[in-house]
Amino acid sequence: MPLSFRQIRYFIATAEAGQVSLAATNLAISQSAVTAAIKELEETVGASLFDRTQHGMELTDGGRRFLSLAYEILHKVDEATQLKLFHREMAGKLVIAATYTVLGYFLPLHFERLKRRFPDLDIQIFELHRKSVEEGLLTNRYDLAVLLTSNIKHPEIITEKLLSSQRRLWVHSRHHLLGRQGVKLEEALDEDYIMLTVDEASHTSLNFWSQTHAPRVILRTSSVEAVRSLVANGQGVSILSDMVHRPWSLEGRRIETITLQDPVPSMDVGLAWRRNVEFSPAMEAFRSYFRRTFEIPE
Repeated sequence: MPLSFRQIRYFIATAEAGQVSLAATNLAISQSAVTAAIKELEETVGASLFDRTQHGMELTDGGRRFLSLAYEILHKVDEATQLKLFHREMAGKLVIAATYTVLGYFLPLHFERLKRRFPDLDIQIFELHRKSVEEGLLTNRYDLAVLLTSNIKHPEIITEKLLSSQRRLWVHSRHHLLGRQGVKLEEALDEDYIMLTVDEASHTSLNFWSQTHAPRVILRTSSVEAVRSLVANGQGVSILSDMVHRPWSLEGRRIETITLQDPVPSMDVGLAWRRNVEFSPAMEAFRSYFRRTFEIPE
């Protein structure tokens, strides 16, 4: 079976994330697609690249050696497909605004890749809430923003979605709803609920909780780690996106997820800029990187 660029990309994403589920979220594809690609890759190279453990995917010695080669392959492919960008002058400064969730759970990996790709470009990132991001884009304080595009309200701001992260019900590892077929949103009404408030999460929840049926909220918090620990410890449930999910709390207890039957809106992540803004070469390179990474048509 020939080696494919898709297999290499999925392998790198899994090695960096340490979990197939998180790699799939970052790539905006299914977990089964990642698992199949890794299996095909291991058959092609004739070696096991990962040890599958209860904590996730850990690289074997062969996997660590292959990761180094995979980065080199990826770099060469990027060079071959980006000759136009690499011939441009990429010095100067690019000012990026980002919201809390995006900065904590999405942007760092891509920031590192961008810095490696454009070493002479000074990329400055500022963490802000959505209203300040909108104001900063409109007043040209920030060149671009990376944020939850579904939260943007201002008509003079253009957004471009990169990925959609599905929201699921978070429960502890022995929860009575685990293993049930067809869990409905209303069944969470009987549970104590931990409400995340950061990045307008509590406001967004009104999109899937009806006006007459609201969860029994016992705590509102801006800390994802607090939600994770409380859910893992059996103190309540929550509904959050796959992008912020990790299967273990800080205490080492497991958090499981349940896909709900009811339509629950996804958490959409993407780019934003002021309408009619003139893109500089640096802005264009930044946008093109994300378009290629998430296979958005140019």
